[in-house]
Amino acid sequence: MRRTERLFAIAEYLRGRRTGVTAEALAERFNVTVRTMYRDLDALREASMPLHAERGRGGGFALDRSYTLPPVNFTAREAALLVAVGRWIDNLRLLPLTTTLNSALDKVRAALPTSGQRDLARLEGSLSYVGVPALRPADGVREAVEQAWLDNRPLWIRYDGARGITERSVRIEQILMERTETLLNCHDLDKDEPRQFRLHKIVDARLDAEVGTG
Repeated sequence: MRRTERLFAIAEYLRGRRTGVTAEALAERFNVTVRTMYRDLDALREASMPLHAERGRGGGFALDRSYTLPPVNFTAREAALLVAVGRWIDNLRLLPLTTTLNSALDKVRAALPTSGQRDLARLEGSLSYVGVPALRPADGVREAVEQAWLDNRPLWIRYDGARGITERSVRIEQILMERTETLLNCHDLDKDEPRQFRLHKIVDARLDAEVGTG
């Protein structure tokens, strides 16, 4: 089993359990060493999965119960189309979302049967991306903006504006997507006033908890 497949399988296994499971038990189930299992669990955390360790009887590693939705049944063609369109959205950079979107697409792709994989290959082969916005933000900035927007958290940014590089603490209130660029309508927490920022002009960004750490 490839590591990507194993990570997905570990997540699905934990999602289906009512109690936690130890790293030793997981290692035995997936036929890897305990050390490898700990690395896999760290990788799942880095992928923003709400994985935590529970102590006591029935303890071990478990997923937050609010992490997943009830099962949704797609046809193979519906699922293939969702993946193809999702890749199109990511290529066109219509949203400052990378981690969450691609994580969801990978899960749907992995669940596709053979017929769905064929449909997906055909759809992706017949799609072309024209007019991709040229003003691309840094990947790290996109990830921080995504997390701040989804969680409604304050964001620290370093912005290359008309007056040079400045540092701001903001809260994102609205995202505007034009053909060539993405604009963020924010509330400037330092000046207590509304401000608009061009996403590609943000040279660095961190969540509020990281402000002042470096």
